[in-house]
Amino acid sequence: MPSLKDLRNRITSVKATRKITKAMQMVAAAKLRRAQEVATAARPYADRMDQMIASLGSRITDKSAAPLIAGTGRDDVHLLIVMTGERGLAGGFNSNIAKLARQDAQRLLAQGKTVKMLMVGRKGAEALRREFGKYYIDRIDLRAVRQIAFANADEIAQKVLNLYESGGFDVATLYFAEFKSVIKQQPVALQLIPAKLPAVKRAAGGAEAIHEYEPSEEEVLGDLVTLNISTQIFRGLLENVASFYGAQMSAMDSATRNAGEMIDKLTLKYNRTRQAMITKELIEIISGAEAL
Repeated sequence: MPSLKDLRNRITSVKATRKITKAMQMVAAAKLRRAQEVATAARPYADRMDQMIASLGSRITDKSAAPLIAGTGRDDVHLLIVMTGERGLAGGFNSNIAKLARQDAQRLLAQGKTVKMLMVGRKGAEALRREFGKYYIDRIDLRAVRQIAFANADEIAQKVLNLYESGGFDVATLYFAEFKSVIKQQPVALQLIPAKLPAVKRAAGGAEAIHEYEPSEEEVLGDLVTLNISTQIFRGLLENVASFYGAQMSAMDSATRNAGEMIDKLTLKYNRTRQAMITKELIEIISGAEAL
């Protein structure tokens, strides 16, 4: 049975932990609102970009004008771009993204494909290093970045494009967590190269507007598809930031409540132990008095 001193030390330790988790919860809640607004604002732009590319792609018969849409014609070498957080204490945020990437990597290897991994974020790299470390081709560290900007996404996109132009892979897939709510972050696998075009949305009723492009449609499409790589990566980074703070806020809230419950249990145990010791001392005093 632990002594009263041990119980007091444990209660003090858990109270200190609760202060830390409560502070982290409040910080995450403060940062979540801004991150959520930025991630939500980026979605319409990315979706509209997809629609514009799909519209242009449907008008062009020669897909070779846009190599990022046509692809290499093979699917032998796959590049997995796994984006996770730089820090932990965020529940299952990092592990869920790593789990999805792990499942796809195992499936591709079982099919005899070649797998390469570009790791963005420390936690994902650590989670997959033991099993897939030999497939890493690069790791991008964003710990020094205070606020995600388009330049960060463009840097990653340029690495991917340079590798593709040198024949380094056939298919590139991006992994990140899409922010749904504070308690739900959905891991997503988005194929970047060759780009998967969504169905073109037609206006309801009336004739479709006719657009003329300068320069040619092929050149515009090629530039848009290249820009879309950076756009989708930027969106993934913003979604990850919002998802991280949402997951961390939820995790720290649970940790704070668990610490409170543990303090209550330890306090009850402390009081019972103390009462038992007092009762035992009284019995010893009474027994000694009766013996005299």
